[in-house]
Amino acid sequence: FSERQKRKKTQKTGRTGEGSGHWSLGEVRLKVTGTLDDCACDVETIDSFNNKEIFPKLQKLLSSDYFRFYQVNLNNPCPFWTDHSQCGLKYCAVKPCTPGEVPEGLKSSSYKYSEEASQDLEKCEKVEKLGAVNSSLSDETLQALQEWKKHDDESDRFCMLDDEDSPESKYVDLLLNPERFTGYKGPEAWRIWNSIYEENCFKPYSVKRPLNPLVSNSGEHGQGFYRWLEGLCVEKRAFFRLISGLHCSINIHLSARYLLNENWFEMKWGHNVSEFQLRFDEELTEGEGPKRLRNLYFLYLIELRALAKILPYFERPTFHLYTGQPTQDNKNKKLLLELLHVAKSFPLHFDETALFAGNKKEAMKLKEDFKLTFKNISRIMDCVECFKCRLWGKLQTQGLGTALKILFSERQIEAMPNTSNTNPSFQLSRQEIVSLFNAFGRISTSVRELKNFRSLLSKLKQ
Repeated sequence: FSERQKRKKTQKTGRTGEGSGHWSLGEVRLKVTGTLDDCACDVETIDSFNNKEIFPKLQKLLSSDYFRFYQVNLNNPCPFWTDHSQCGLKYCAVKPCTPGEVPEGLKSSSYKYSEEASQDLEKCEKVEKLGAVNSSLSDETLQALQEWKKHDDESDRFCMLDDEDSPESKYVDLLLNPERFTGYKGPEAWRIWNSIYEENCFKPYSVKRPLNPLVSNSGEHGQGFYRWLEGLCVEKRAFFRLISGLHCSINIHLSARYLLNENWFEMKWGHNVSEFQLRFDEELTEGEGPKRLRNLYFLYLIELRALAKILPYFERPTFHLYTGQPTQDNKNKKLLLELLHVAKSFPLHFDETALFAGNKKEAMKLKEDFKLTFKNISRIMDCVECFKCRLWGKLQTQGLGTALKILFSERQIEAMPNTSNTNPSFQLSRQEIVSLFNAFGRISTSVRELKNFRSLLSKLKQ
């Protein structure tokens, strides 16, 4: 659509929703209300809880040093195709931190959580290295044992975290490199999402390809891209809804931080209502826009549930958000625990026990497929040509992968010791912690931005 066509069609079809679960956003009509599919929760409860209870605390936490610095390798080659080139747009660039900008406590090690651990680094490494168990082991055997340990560490993960060990990884200040519209679009951008939806969302081969979730494939409202989902099991349906929710959230961010004006003395970023309408208006998307937003709420519930379940891990007295600044570190841990207790208090949490609950053998096979498919999606992020988009894509997929790891590690979390003398059966690296909370921060921001767009659209209608 041209801008004139979009306005004309919106003016022609836009109307105030009454009944039937319609949510009126000025000229936009969205069916985003009431109970969500496969959940016992409703949209209104999430809106109120997020905007009043979660969002303010979360934003304060994410502005702290522990959470604002993220380690990432943006130079990984794409593992799936070779004919891609780097984005040349100036807003795609990412500015890495200089060594002096990163707190020393963060650089000591990704798995150190306390000052004592940092001070005793040499001693700990001697004890923890497998070679210390038996100095007579050959180099080949040591290498094999280390590979086994690495495999065990990765077996519970739903995403790739190889950036932690990469010599090319650099720290990035997320506050100085915000997620926003960069101009990266067209065939190159859609190649990423097509690869995800076409090859990594359990889509039946009987469904005609190509299938693009932002282009309707049917004249029937609500029957386009989503018709094939009805025949999937709850686990595969949930997987697609998570990816769709992530995609929806990213599109909201880009619509909310759009380059509205640029001249020699300033750049103005803000809400692009037309872009939002194009992606989520019920009429312009032939009924599919509201479904995308409902998937956003589903994703919110999944990540909120993970935060509630991980509370015991962070409550341990041996855990610290260590940056080398004791006073601030203690304040941040207190704020973190307050946030997690609020998350736990949510009255209508998602029940993850409904997933992988059938035949034990079939459930294990399905869970492994689920995990491998999500790992594949995390690898696709290295094919994103826009570096800023790659940064936030990697962070958000890693955050969702960490949330899934938490949801399916309940027994290990419950069995954790409260002392530092025993290696816990469940562990999170700093990379996983930072991505978990920043990813949820993005979802929380998206839910909050819907309120802003509702207000803007209401003003336009007046």
